This record gives sequence, structure tokens and C-alpha cells, in this order.
Amino acid sequence: MVQEKSCGAVIYTESRGRRIYLIELMQKGHCSICKGHVEENESEHQTAEREIFEETGLSVKFVDGFREVIEYSRYEGCMKTVVFFLAHTDSMDGTVQEEEVREIRWLSIEDAVETLSFESDREVLKRAEDYLKN
Repeated sequence: MVQEKSCGAVIYTESRGRRIYLIELMQKGHCSICKGHVEENESEHQTAEREIFEETGLSVKFVDGFREVIEYSRYEGCMKTVVFFLAHTDSMDGTVQEEEVREIRWLSIEDAVETLSFESDREVLKRAEDYLKN
């Protein structure tokens, strides 16, 4: 069985007194939370930070204590593990990595949940919102 691992983060900022979340519209057509494959000798946080910067141009600060893991099979004989953190940024001025990302959007929790393509991403986003509320 092939094992793949990616790391990323639910990214948020505040605008006009409301928390908003970054959602990526990918070149392949789906909407996702920022994430990418672990490279040699990287920690989970290093992978997430690198992928965020590569895909969005944003610098972030991780929120302590939040770590969600999802697993799924991309295809027969392959199991993928994705580790998500929670990260804050002060800037909404991102730049997309055009090879992978068509557009980034900043959305309310309600709009972000509705926009994400996969239920697992929606659940991670809702858990991040709950974590920030508590």
C-alpha cells in the first residue's frame, strides 16, 4: 500500500469585525483548504508553512493546540493522510501559484463551508471555527 502525507492549514483573518477564511479554487476545478505534500525531512508545520507560502504568498502564525487529521484513499492501493493546523494572517493580499491555484477567496464561515468541495474539508473548517469560538 502506498502511503502519502500532506500538511496544510485552515487560514483565517479578521475583516470588519468578522472572521473570514481562505479557500482555494484549484486549477483542477475543486475548492479546497491549503495543503501539500511533505518533502524530505520536513516537519508537519514546516510543510504547512511552505505550502501556504507557495500557494498563496502569505505568511502565517499557527494557533497552538489545533491539529486535525483526515485519511482517505485517492485510488486503489493508496492511502493519504492530511494533517491540518489552524493559522492566522494579518494580510489578505495573497498571490496564487498559478500551476495549482486558480483563485483564492476570503469567505465567511457559512460561505466557506458551502464552497468547499469535500465533506472532510468542511468538517475540518467547522472544527477550526469551533476551536476559535472556545
